[in-house]
Amino acid sequence: MNAQARMEREVRAILDDAVHSVVPPEIHPEAVRRGTRILRRRRALRRLGWLALGLAVTAFFVWASLARPWVEPPSRTTPPLTGW
Repeated sequence: MNAQARMEREVRAILDDAVHSVVPPEIHPEAVRRGTRILRRRRALRRLGWLALGLAVTAFFVWASLARPWVEPPSRTTPPLTGW
């Protein structure tokens, strides 16, 4: 008998000997309602996060296209005129 089969046999024995507690039937609808609400809230937050990320990326590209931060700004002083 290999170790895998022995472990499986031991786990099955533990599960078969476990005492199963009885859950009241009125708990199920409440758990489903709460679970649905939690999933709906998570989905809304995930969508809001993706929307915020999309807006931030769009705002960055609009700013970058207008400000062009990679271009050196023009000089504010003129070079001295020599050799006139």
